[in-house]
Amino acid sequence: MGTRKKVHAFVRVKPTDDFAHEMIKYGGDNKTIDIHLKKDTRRGVVNNQQTDWSFKLDGVLHDASQDLVYETVAKDVVSQALNGYNGTIMCYGQTGAGKTYTMTGATENYKHRGILPRALQQVFKMIEECPTQAITVRVSYLEIYNESLFDLLSTLPYAEPSVTPMTIVESPQGVFIKGLSVHLTSQEEDAFSLLFEGETNRIIASHTMNKNSSRSHCIFTIYVEAHSRTLSDEKYITSKINLVDLAGSERLGKSGAIIALGDQKRDHIPFRQCKLTHALKDSLGGNCNMVLVTNIYGEAAQLEETLSSLRFASRMKLVTTEPAINEKYDAERMVKNLEKELALLKQELAIHDSLANRTLVNYDPMDEIQIAEINSQVRRYLEGTLDEIDIINLRQIQEVFNQFRVVLSQQEQEVESALRRKYTLIDKDDFAAISAVQKAGLVDVDGHLVGEPDGQGFGLGVAPSSTRPGKKSKSKKMFKEQLSSLARKEGASSPVSGKDLDASTSKTQLTPSSKDGDVKDMLLQDRETSSIEPFASESPKEESHPPRPSTPPAKPVAFEDFKNERGSEINRIFKENKSILNERRKRASETTQRINAIKREIDMTKEALNFQKSLREKQGEYENKGLMIIDEEEFLLILKLKDLKKQYRTEYQDLQDLRAEIQYCQHLVDQCRHRLLTEFDIWYNESFFVPEDLQVALKPGDSIRPGMMPLSRIVSLGEDDQDRFSQLQQTMLPEGPDSVSFYNAKVKTEQKHNYSKTMMGLQQTHRK
Repeated sequence: MGTRKKVHAFVRVKPTDDFAHEMIKYGGDNKTIDIHLKKDTRRGVVNNQQTDWSFKLDGVLHDASQDLVYETVAKDVVSQALNGYNGTIMCYGQTGAGKTYTMTGATENYKHRGILPRALQQVFKMIEECPTQAITVRVSYLEIYNESLFDLLSTLPYAEPSVTPMTIVESPQGVFIKGLSVHLTSQEEDAFSLLFEGETNRIIASHTMNKNSSRSHCIFTIYVEAHSRTLSDEKYITSKINLVDLAGSERLGKSGAIIALGDQKRDHIPFRQCKLTHALKDSLGGNCNMVLVTNIYGEAAQLEETLSSLRFASRMKLVTTEPAINEKYDAERMVKNLEKELALLKQELAIHDSLANRTLVNYDPMDEIQIAEINSQVRRYLEGTLDEIDIINLRQIQEVFNQFRVVLSQQEQEVESALRRKYTLIDKDDFAAISAVQKAGLVDVDGHLVGEPDGQGFGLGVAPSSTRPGKKSKSKKMFKEQLSSLARKEGASSPVSGKDLDASTSKTQLTPSSKDGDVKDMLLQDRETSSIEPFASESPKEESHPPRPSTPPAKPVAFEDFKNERGSEINRIFKENKSILNERRKRASETTQRINAIKREIDMTKEALNFQKSLREKQGEYENKGLMIIDEEEFLLILKLKDLKKQYRTEYQDLQDLRAEIQYCQHLVDQCRHRLLTEFDIWYNESFFVPEDLQVALKPGDSIRPGMMPLSRIVSLGEDDQDRFSQLQQTMLPEGPDSVSFYNAKVKTEQKHNYSKTMMGLQQTHRK
């Protein structure tokens, strides 16, 4: 368990020319803020109105730069996340007070970036400084608007759309959002691209205090997982950093769950009162380092809302958290470490035995031959032909005692079997059997045997029922009836009937499905064809195109034409991959049916074998030189069961291989489908929405690659993106050499959205 600590609360005052110096004053320790209000004279002489408030916080940030804010508020939280501690940084305050600027910053200027992009940079910089750790980073971006959950990264082309609405799920591992996409990012620029993509999808609206106010709560989460590269320890650490940009405090509704956290007398915290507190349940007062940044105005007109925000910050300072390192165990690595430790211990035992002049000591589990040898030694020891049994190791001692128990049990059974062959054994407590025998005149009232004496003076008793003529065939008949009844219960879905149990092994032999030669080579070839080699989208010969229709055709009709013409090669590869995938699925289904059939036959054979064993025990067991003697029927069942298990293992291994091939083929099919749809969208827009006089730019002889429409040739977009990026590099890079990935991601995101806007504008123009 971790140590309990308080939530850190900071206040950031928005710079203004109209600062209320007489009403807002800062303490000399830079941690206190005092508010003073003049009394309302309209209330009369007796006026108990409170006019002074003093708030003690962890820091007051007045006229503070973005660098200072990050160093004070977030740097330690992000640093501890790499050591396995969860962290949450939350910006709260009135609309327009600077929450989004504090959290995200101004993306147009690298110096004005906020906590979020700086946290991403710090994470990747620390990863570079830890070469002994294999660290993976994933991110997600959640928006909560009017108690509805939205994935801000669902617009990415490779993000799978969620069929069902997102829900908040609680598990022993914590709270997570079911349906929220989590994206792996291996470098800083990719992380920035995801951030900018999510920012463009946020819901914003105009407000009297801010014309571009964010009207929703947004949670950007960074997931970190670190494995050691040098140690073979199965432990690894995980952590997550929640960076929360809340909506305006006037829309937050003064969440009762957050306020209740500060009341130490309360036993129940209503986290499920709203989606925000439910999603942050394990961060609010849980296993987490938490920091609150309260953004306020410094103007007299907003003093009432400023007081409300400061009261909220004071309450949050009362909340306690209990951060602890999140350690998990890699099961696969744990097994490998245990196997390695076992091997080392065996080596140490071997060295110890060598020093003690003990040779040929084996510490592995005993096989059937070694167990049979110990059984023979025990029997010879009991018979007196062996004076002592040599002690080798602890495992051998345990097996010796076990074989003593086995020999004793077998001797008891032999005595009982011999008695049953000569006499009828009746349980003394079975009064019904004793009464029946007395009525038959076989024993007298005292229980003595009654009968005619033979030549040797022995009385003739009643032969055991199990040795009467014809009894064995009757037992077999009962056994077959039971099996046939069991088979009928299986129903028509079972391919194995009760009659098949008497059939030979060849009838149940299942030939493993034949595998195609060099399946992996074929799949690799498909993958290279579908995902690496460029598709031949146009023929080198000049083709005469029909005149453009006045109205664009329906997309389904145009899609069929595209598959037959320009996209024919992509469509052919897609069909081939899909055919291979369907064939693998069919083989997997057939293999599954065979496995199920073998499993049912194994179960029936086990039941038959158990029935045969119980029948043998009732009739008496026979031994010869310490080995159990079984009849032919039981022996055949044992062989059949062994053969069925072998078939089951073979078929199951084939099924595992097929599943791996299916997963690989599915990836290729998805890749081809995405390429086909992307090429179709480009072709459809170029063929039916771009003016005909601009089609010259797309001719095969031009320098433009087919399928890529240059935006500058369609509409004027102002300054060229590449020129603007070059200017940004010239002006910003000398001051901030780490800004390359930031601006690269920004420009790429803008280019993508400019293209989308342009194509939408062309479609609307064509409709008009």
